[in-house]
Amino acid sequence: MKSTRDKLLICLLTPMSWLYGAVVGLRNWLFESNILKSKEYEIPVVGVGNLTVGGTGKTPHVEFIVSHLAYDYKVAVLSRGYKRKTKGFVLANSKSTPASIGDEPYQIFQKYGNAVVVAVCESRKKGIEELKKLYPELGLIVLDDSFQHRWVKPKLSILLTDYSRPFYKDKILPLGRLRESARQVNRADMVIVTKCPEDLMPINYRIASKDLDLMKFQKLFFSRYEYGKLKPVFPEDARYDVSLNALDSKDGVMLLTGIAHPRYFVRHFRNYPFRVKVDHFPDHHDFTRKDIIEIENKFKALPGQRKIIVTTEKDAVRLMHNPYFPEDLKAFTFYLPVNVRMINAIDDNNLIEEIKYEIEKKPI
Repeated sequence: MKSTRDKLLICLLTPMSWLYGAVVGLRNWLFESNILKSKEYEIPVVGVGNLTVGGTGKTPHVEFIVSHLAYDYKVAVLSRGYKRKTKGFVLANSKSTPASIGDEPYQIFQKYGNAVVVAVCESRKKGIEELKKLYPELGLIVLDDSFQHRWVKPKLSILLTDYSRPFYKDKILPLGRLRESARQVNRADMVIVTKCPEDLMPINYRIASKDLDLMKFQKLFFSRYEYGKLKPVFPEDARYDVSLNALDSKDGVMLLTGIAHPRYFVRHFRNYPFRVKVDHFPDHHDFTRKDIIEIENKFKALPGQRKIIVTTEKDAVRLMHNPYFPEDLKAFTFYLPVNVRMINAIDDNNLIEEIKYEIEKKPI
């Protein structure tokens, strides 16, 4: 039952949501009517995005696609570089930082290095043109967070939705988290339901498939996260390896997160016996000196015979470049790598083969 405060808030936000939805709807109509024109490219472009604001796992899914397709194509990843402190087209290189290209592109570049081209640009059209000039041998461009960037028409559009909060149960901003109407799912060629529980039952597949109500041409997949072994955020300061399984009820773990929805990450630690303290910050948070001092104080106050800090991959790339992070905490700070696994297929190749089939199809 909604409180009086909640009802008042809904009344205030509903007209704003209608107005926002009308503006976004008009923009989509202009593209669909070909008044505003999307550009297609001869080089295959795969777009990965969502209908909601953050939290569906775009970067891990981009990495999943890249890690499989980089064997068959010269691949580039193009992002806008959210919250970077630069402008225009920037190519990732050995001197790049999260500040110069954004934390997510930097994470991808750190993981794949020169095996994959990573670039950022506010204009996806300009970014693609620059990549074509610099790398004429490119065989595939993956656009990160591109579903609303309609100036480019991808060869294949992949839409992600969180299992615990699917877009069809959400509302348009600011009343909910939708960037545009849920009906725009029809623009996607593939839909992936992300962050699914490991014990997903066949009936859950059927219910989700029915609720999504996809068109016949749209392919549906389900994925989950698979966490790896802890890795040091500061390898040069690491003194020992730590395994979560080696920690017991006398030990303490501080979870440090700056992602949109840390629930799935935090849930992973529920079955361990050690004490857990969660310190959460907003998505893409730039940790200040004050933040770091508070983190240090909370860590020192954490009870436990052995104590460590565990953060996410995305937060790790910001922390390793943070000038305020104290030297005496570096040896105790780790991140938990995450990989995507498809769970409605015999193996991960089912999705990859579908992607390859779609991007290699000749135009009619």
